[in-house]
Amino acid sequence: MSDVAILINTTVAVAAVVLMIVRFKFNPVVSLVVGSAYLGLTTGLGTAETVEVISTGFGDIMAEVGLLIAFGVLMGAMLKEMGAIQRLVGTLLRVFGPKRMPYAMSLTIATLLQSIFLDVLLVISAPLARNLAPKVGRVGTARMATALAIGLECGIVLMVPGVGALALAGLLGVPLGKMLIFGLILVIPTVAISVAIMSFLFTRGWWNPEKDEEHFHQTVVDDEEDEWTDGGSGGTTPRPDVGGGVAQAQRAATVTTERTEHDRPLILLLAPLLVSLLLIATGAILDIAEISNPVVSFVSEPLIALLIGLIGTSFVGRFSVGQHRIQKAIASGFSESGQILILTGVGGSLAATIAAVGLGDILGKYFTANHAAPLLMVWVVAAVLHIAVGSVTISAITAAGILAPIAPTLGLDPVLIALAAGAGSLFAVHVTSNTFWLLQSLMGQTTRGTLKTCSVGVSVASVVAILLVLPMSLVL
Repeated sequence: MSDVAILINTTVAVAAVVLMIVRFKFNPVVSLVVGSAYLGLTTGLGTAETVEVISTGFGDIMAEVGLLIAFGVLMGAMLKEMGAIQRLVGTLLRVFGPKRMPYAMSLTIATLLQSIFLDVLLVISAPLARNLAPKVGRVGTARMATALAIGLECGIVLMVPGVGALALAGLLGVPLGKMLIFGLILVIPTVAISVAIMSFLFTRGWWNPEKDEEHFHQTVVDDEEDEWTDGGSGGTTPRPDVGGGVAQAQRAATVTTERTEHDRPLILLLAPLLVSLLLIATGAILDIAEISNPVVSFVSEPLIALLIGLIGTSFVGRFSVGQHRIQKAIASGFSESGQILILTGVGGSLAATIAAVGLGDILGKYFTANHAAPLLMVWVVAAVLHIAVGSVTISAITAAGILAPIAPTLGLDPVLIALAAGAGSLFAVHVTSNTFWLLQSLMGQTTRGTLKTCSVGVSVASVVAILLVLPMSLVL
């Protein structure tokens, strides 16, 4: 089949996936499988090989990252049940003060808390940010909402163990330790610069509290009483707000944080997660330095490192909140991880089909002269997909899968494609995204305000990220 026919059919397949999800409201998993089947059949693979490629692609990506995603989500569910996030925010408040909280919270969420399912993390952290907003200043709501949006979305696709980052690493064959290190190198300046840009805009008059915020009746806090009370063991608990939906969100977010006699220091709750990330990073550093040690190599394997973190978190959780609540958290984690695993798997099916039809060789003819061109193309494809589909994870996985085959042809490091796809998938988080509406309701914003804090804020981060990724292609 001619190159033009393959390109046309690939375009039709991707467009069909988008149309099925957006227009006809098909499940993304079904849509991606249908798109893979169409591409295989119309490009001459035949029925038997098309089915085999779809099944093999699903199985290969599951073998690569399936357990990693499951372990990460389960660890996050237990941390949520232990109330570690609320206490961490309280610690950040004491250490950095209210004025620096947008930076502290966004960077912490983007780098440390990505094992927690995004919607769960948002529901936990948004009411806390809402309480902090008045202390940040007149545009405190805008700054905290933007910090939350940027930290959440950047972390999920750029930072291990975010589910998007794990899926991208698996699709592109990027060692997880390498993805962790380069993701960390990228996400810190991306988040800090983006929050600074948005803060500058808001303080220069781009935020109108009368039009951009919903106004709830709130109780007056006495000057002698802070909105935050000491929760014991170095933790803090937000004071309830009687403001309608905000109060409900706060009650939902704090219901699992009741202190018990088994409460433990915050560093102990987070220690297993930190240890697993440290082990993964250590393994990557030793690989780069060409140092080999059998014991270190074993425990630094991402699967073993996250398993160690999961077991450690389970033991800490049992002593902290009891076995019953930890079992409930694990059950919740299994429920949350199911859709993520299946979606990641069918993303692998599409990528495998695209590779089988030879798209990589075709695209490689056009991009061999310039490393920036394919990276920009990955970013654009992911951005367009995200605008249409509304899912950061789906758009990143699809974009990476489409162009993954050209990486060997170009000699371009796959980690750059992963980061470019992640950056593009952040562009224009808008009304098709669940995150958009959660941020609006939980942070007390109008739709106009959420378009500024979430849509524009995360889009700024998307552009900043790709501008930082492009120079990396000169040294990798």
